[in-house]
Amino acid sequence: MSRVYDIGIDLGGTNCRLALVDDQGRVSEGARFSSRGFSRGGELITRIAAECRTLMDQVAGDGDRIGAVGAGVPGLVDAQGQVVAAPNLGVLDGVAFAEELQRLLEVPVAVLNDANAIAWGEKIWGAGRDLRSFLTVTLGTGVGGGLVLAERLWVGVDGCAGEFGHVNVEPEGRSCGCGSRGCLEQYSSATGILRSVRTALEQGRPSLLATLSSEALSAAEVGRAARQDDALAREVLQDAGRRLGQALAGVANLLNLDGVVVCGGVAESLDLLMPALREELYRRAFERPARRMKILAGALGDNAGILGAARFGRDPDVVWTA
Repeated sequence: MSRVYDIGIDLGGTNCRLALVDDQGRVSEGARFSSRGFSRGGELITRIAAECRTLMDQVAGDGDRIGAVGAGVPGLVDAQGQVVAAPNLGVLDGVAFAEELQRLLEVPVAVLNDANAIAWGEKIWGAGRDLRSFLTVTLGTGVGGGLVLAERLWVGVDGCAGEFGHVNVEPEGRSCGCGSRGCLEQYSSATGILRSVRTALEQGRPSLLATLSSEALSAAEVGRAARQDDALAREVLQDAGRRLGQALAGVANLLNLDGVVVCGGVAESLDLLMPALREELYRRAFERPARRMKILAGALGDNAGILGAARFGRDPDVVWTA
């Protein structure tokens, strides 16, 4: 009996990854290439289409076929799959991504924001399976958010909902690439955590991290130092957790969710963030929604975006809008 696969695409500002996904959520590695160096969005889409065709030929050789293609992209995406704005991949600004890729592949194509793809992957296959309504928070280079309400993705009137990283936690704080100041992203992302560490080291604070080169310093190293009881590392992670708890308190009061699923590289240090996160959450939110809202680590790792995009390609009607 022939099988039907979907192709999931995880497109970032640095790399693009494609993979085959079967109906049991099993991922078969496909291809990875740099998403940098393309002068036009059409060139990037043409390269993605070529990699998709390779996968399509691969399964056809086994008598199988591709049902749909789904892509998660780092930017705002409207209901038609057009990229409204992609700050870290500007060649896609204004590009009708879904339409162009579908024209080249002649199979159904659906496109969504990358954090929404992660949220949907965790809903179908991961930590969100038993949650009806939850927020997925991605703590990586930036802070992303994907919102699942009543078991469907909520993307907002213009497809711009879920930008959790740009919730303000410090009115006159650090300037942000979005044009505002004091966004959560500037404190609780990997980038924000490293900025806090570097500022403290420049001020002469002692730390195990001072022995590392600038290239070697990473959020993972901050986590390792904190586990060795390094005071500076623990302080920075506690501050990141406190800011995250502050923002989540507003979410708890506003939406009364079942839970929050935390993904991304910084999530490896979630246990170190949790004491300050919970203290701030319980201090600022009403007790019942705060206690209701479970804080869970994502279960799918790097495959969350691939899985969510692939499933979305098959069933794009899971989106709520207004």
